[in-house]
Amino acid sequence: MLHLSVRHIEGLLTKRATASFITSNAKMVSQGHEVAETTDLSKPLYFDRTSIPLPDKPYKEAVSAAEKSLKQKEKGPWGQLSKEEKLALYRLSFCKTFAEMKKQSDEWKTVLGTVFLFLAFSGLVVWWQKVYVYPKTPRTFDEDWQAKQLQRMLDMRMNPVQGISAQWDQEKGQWK
Repeated sequence: MLHLSVRHIEGLLTKRATASFITSNAKMVSQGHEVAETTDLSKPLYFDRTSIPLPDKPYKEAVSAAEKSLKQKEKGPWGQLSKEEKLALYRLSFCKTFAEMKKQSDEWKTVLGTVFLFLAFSGLVVWWQKVYVYPKTPRTFDEDWQAKQLQRMLDMRMNPVQGISAQWDQEKGQWK
């Protein structure tokens, strides 16, 4: 009982150090001065999404005096409103139009550029390894060597039943 192995003591110390590290980090996080803002999802929210064309609430709730008078004009006939007034009324209710929401971003260019950069870097690493790291190919990979080796195998009649010599016609000197 009094005899503890070194491994057992190291295990106890690492568990204790890890536990104290976790609790000290938790204390540091909880003692921060910033408080995260929470959103009450039970109340109506505004979202610009094409799948939800009519959000729960208008984009602007606090309106100025000019916007209030425009809201009063909205209750009358719409033929008397100018194009700018109709656009201002739309912008009170919605932040973006459908065309603005559906507009594609140019983020794909950044992603594709990053992919090409990684491919170029990988190609440089492979080239560097081929030139400086890997040894030269053995002479047995040369075509002359392989031709001589094949001729030697045929001369020795290696595997005459189902092997390479079975495919070679010795009398004609050509492949069957």
